[in-house]
Amino acid sequence: MTARDQTSESKSAGSRSAVVLLSGGLDSAVVLAAARSQGFACHAISFDYGQRHRVELDAARRVGQQLGVVEHRIVKIGSAAFGGFRGSALVDAIDVPKDRDVAHPDGEIPVTYVPARNTIFLSYALGLAEVVGSGDIFIGVNAVDYSGYPDCRPAFIEAYQAMANLATKAGVEGRPLKIHTPLLELSKVGIIKLGLELGVDFSLTHSCYDPVAGKACGHCDACLLRKTAFEELGLKDPSLS
Repeated sequence: MTARDQTSESKSAGSRSAVVLLSGGLDSAVVLAAARSQGFACHAISFDYGQRHRVELDAARRVGQQLGVVEHRIVKIGSAAFGGFRGSALVDAIDVPKDRDVAHPDGEIPVTYVPARNTIFLSYALGLAEVVGSGDIFIGVNAVDYSGYPDCRPAFIEAYQAMANLATKAGVEGRPLKIHTPLLELSKVGIIKLGLELGVDFSLTHSCYDPVAGKACGHCDACLLRKTAFEELGLKDPSLS
C-alpha cells in the first residue's frame, strides 16, 4: 500500500486523524493505544538517529502492526546535522549507566539525554500533521518517571504547542494544533495498567538503552523502571523473559 493509499484510508477510518510518535518502547505503545481508543486514525512516526538501541525500530513496526496504524513512517536523521549528538550515551561512545537509583535529584540531567531530541522529533511530527490534515499529535512524555530529561516536562510541551500554533498555516488560519500527553502525570505502574486495559502487548515493545544481541540488558535506567513497575503489579516484564 502506498503512502497516498494509506492517507486515504485514514480519512475513511475515522473523522479525526492523529500523528503519534512511536519509538517502540513501552510508553509510546500505550500512547498509540490511547490515541486509538479516542477514535483517532493514527499515523505513526519513528526515527532512526543513530541510536545504539536501533532495535527499538523493529519493536515500533511490531507495535504499529498490532495496534492498527494507517501508516508508519520511519525517518532517518543524520546525526551530523545536529552536532553529532556528542555527549549522549545513546549515540556516542559513552557507557550507559547501569544498576543505579533511577530517581534522579531535581536538576540532574543524565548522560542518556540526547540534545534537542524531542524538539526535533516534534518538528517532524508537526510537518506530518499538516500534510495529513491532522490537528493532533500524541507523545509519551512523562513528568513522573521522566529520568530528568528537560524535554519531557509540561512546560516544554506547553511552549512547543504555543510555538506550533504561531508557526503553521493551520494555526494561523484558526485550526490550532493540540499536543496530547496522556501519560504526563502517570507513574510507570499507572502506564502499564493503562496499557493492559487498552490491550497493549508489552512483549512487542523494547525500552532498553543498551541491548545485547537485540535483548534488553536489564540494568540500564529504562530497564530498571520497567522491571520495578511490572514487579509492583505482580508481573514479570516480558522484555526480560
